[in-house]
Amino acid sequence: MTATQLQIGPHTVTPPVVLAPMAGITNAPFRTLCREFSGGKGLFVSEMITTRALVERDAKTMRLIHFDGSEKPRSIQLYGVDPVTVGKAVRMIVDEDLADHIDLNFGCPVPKVTRKGGGSALPYKRNLLRSILREAVTGAGSLPVTMKMRKGIDDDHITYLDAGRIAVEEGVTAIALHGRTAAQHYGGTADWDAIARLKESVPEIPVLGNGDIWSADDAMRMMRETGCDGVVVGRGCLGRPWLFGDLVAAFEGGGAPARPTLREVAAVMRRHAELLAEWLEDEERGVIDFRKHVAWYTKGFSVGSEMRKRLAITSCLAELDALLAELDLDQEWPAGADGPRGRTSGRNRVVLPDGWLDDPYDCAGVSADAELDTSGG
Repeated sequence: MTATQLQIGPHTVTPPVVLAPMAGITNAPFRTLCREFSGGKGLFVSEMITTRALVERDAKTMRLIHFDGSEKPRSIQLYGVDPVTVGKAVRMIVDEDLADHIDLNFGCPVPKVTRKGGGSALPYKRNLLRSILREAVTGAGSLPVTMKMRKGIDDDHITYLDAGRIAVEEGVTAIALHGRTAAQHYGGTADWDAIARLKESVPEIPVLGNGDIWSADDAMRMMRETGCDGVVVGRGCLGRPWLFGDLVAAFEGGGAPARPTLREVAAVMRRHAELLAEWLEDEERGVIDFRKHVAWYTKGFSVGSEMRKRLAITSCLAELDALLAELDLDQEWPAGADGPRGRTSGRNRVVLPDGWLDDPYDCAGVSADAELDTSGG
């Protein structure tokens, strides 16, 4: 029987569905949209926050950690490479009551991060991983600490089972596994069998599965096939925040997936842009930030390349309204809008620091410039 709730420390998440942190995407406005469609059910995690920037109170970072009053629990994902800095960031969150749950990112496959030993390269250094987790859990006190990771660097350097055991030993509350290696980036097919193996390896804590969840049916199938305790949804909700409504319906016993008309999609697009404008306190900046979402929202619809280009250069809500009004808004949901979306880059060589693979237990420090504001994996 598929679980219908997830326990993250003191927080009960019903249904066991989590919005994956995505840089530049899962800010407060997007989380608001997803929560509205889910009826407030599930867990919605902030964009990835760099620990050094948080400790230094970078202005952009301080905006990113803002939560709407209706967000319960408040969930922050942190990315850090230095145990001391991670500890300071966690204690700052606790002391200033900035969040109710802390997630740690060890999944980023971006070359400019892995070449410095960060992201999905870091769990290869077992002792460094242990030090970071220990500082975070100790500093967090009663706040639950979870982590997200990938299978490993590549097929020859798989780390997730060792990392999972270290996480349990250091008091991590739950683990999310993206069933790909760093070398795969977002290409190929996610290895759900690895999620099942991790669940068998760390039965003491919840394991969440991530990778290739494009529909509510995919989520239910992942849980049945792997025995995982919950799912983490990332690229599948790009341009489709209503996917969280589908997920809630599926876990609660059924209901057909949403198939909005273009008119309904356009209304969500308009609301998304308006929320961004309000959040940034600048209409032009909000609409410009929204433009990256246009292709995802309009995927599969007969919109035309010229109109897509025009939508992607809008700079105010009135202009967006005028362009949306020109569309054939009576179009039904197209078959081409289902399935994969977002990045689908294939296998790549992982760029690592010189000698990184020589000793998996060497606790050499990682350069501070590994802490970059990039998307988690």
